[in-house]
Amino acid sequence: MSDLGILQPDKINIVDFKIINGSLSNPFGFKADLLEGHQFDVNFDLGFNIEDKLVKADFEVSVFTKSKEEQDEVSGKFHFVFVFLVENLEQLVIEDKDKKSLTINGDLGNALASICYSTSRGILMSRFQGTPLKDFILPVIDPNQLLK
Repeated sequence: MSDLGILQPDKINIVDFKIINGSLSNPFGFKADLLEGHQFDVNFDLGFNIEDKLVKADFEVSVFTKSKEEQDEVSGKFHFVFVFLVENLEQLVIEDKDKKSLTINGDLGNALASICYSTSRGILMSRFQGTPLKDFILPVIDPNQLLK
């Protein structure tokens, strides 16, 4: 691991962003006064193109209401894709000889997970306004949890 370079945040650039899928299911007759809280699940994956110095990050989030009594719950599902140009990527990622696995600088993974998670939080807050999910905010987490 000592062969890995040092992360330089100013060499990370977001070059593309897309909302691949975004949906909100708000059942007719949902009773907001029964709302007790929210549940959520996230999935985060990274893909690397070392030659072009690109990293693709897929971030998926599903949010569901949790009611005090049984009812059809409100849900929101989003899939975001971020593409990063990392100018010194070849110093931060080592491709194993079998070319089936990579060793990645932990700070790089942490930085990309943090950027994706926090940016997605803001987008979700905006998209959920005016819905029963309006009070849901992705909680602050250790971004390393996304990398497991």
